[in-house]
Amino acid sequence: MGDPRKNLYERYEPVRRYVEVAFWIVLMTLQAVFSTMVAIVDVRTRAVPRANWEVATWEGSSHLVLLLLVPALVAVERRLSPLVRTHVLRFVAWHAVASVVFSVIHVVGMFGLRALVYAMAGERYDFGGWVSQWGYEYLKDVRVYASIVFGIWAYRLFMLRLQGEARVLDAPEAPPEPEPAEPETPQPARPERFLVRKLRREFLIAATDIDWLQAEGNYVGLHVNGHDYLLRATLTDFLTQLDPARFVRVHRSHAVNLGRIKEIEPLDGGDARLHMHDGTTVPCSRRYRDALRAGAG
Repeated sequence: MGDPRKNLYERYEPVRRYVEVAFWIVLMTLQAVFSTMVAIVDVRTRAVPRANWEVATWEGSSHLVLLLLVPALVAVERRLSPLVRTHVLRFVAWHAVASVVFSVIHVVGMFGLRALVYAMAGERYDFGGWVSQWGYEYLKDVRVYASIVFGIWAYRLFMLRLQGEARVLDAPEAPPEPEPAEPETPQPARPERFLVRKLRREFLIAATDIDWLQAEGNYVGLHVNGHDYLLRATLTDFLTQLDPARFVRVHRSHAVNLGRIKEIEPLDGGDARLHMHDGTTVPCSRRYRDALRAGAG
């Protein structure tokens, strides 16, 4: 039995990657089996019927390459998704380019696999002029590309809603005007609280309760008392809003609350592992060790 204090997202997170991988494997397998069955019936009506193993090779090679391309499409969707709000034309153009690359890799990959299987069977696979064939394949691939990317986007949006997205609650206050005799550089407003929406519930978290932070694409993951929340910002920009005496960057994609560090474990090469009071560990790069010492001091 899982911990009843954990919400649905926290219970799902430990097995999330396994479920995602299993989903795509099962989906592509079922599609390959169904397409093979349909194609076998179809080729029997042709003047020159083909062996079942050939049909299975055609469909199996196509879906295997599609399965291997899914991680690349996840990365493309994550990278291009911010453009849809501010640069729609660039968003469409980059996806168009990505769909062409996707199709070329798909066609070359499946033709290569077919040639390999045919060679193992003592036969020769006829590409039939793959350049002209690619135009036909692209018309199919662009639909597959769009459906997979849309599915990835919908799933990512669902997971964001399930995880909960935070936003700064306190409105930024205008910095005090500097004294004429002693001009000072205005300090950025530092939020003290964040409003978190999760599963139709809203609650507050204090900035001082953040244990550590992690860059997650276009978001910053806030780790608070064993819970994870996302804030739409970059780690670099968000750190300028936090107290530098309390929050220190310790890695290219991690920052910590100095008051939440329990132990610093030195590693080979000058790196370190930070053991936090919440039981988690955070990597510390050698290049940030001096900043950590200065902050801890």
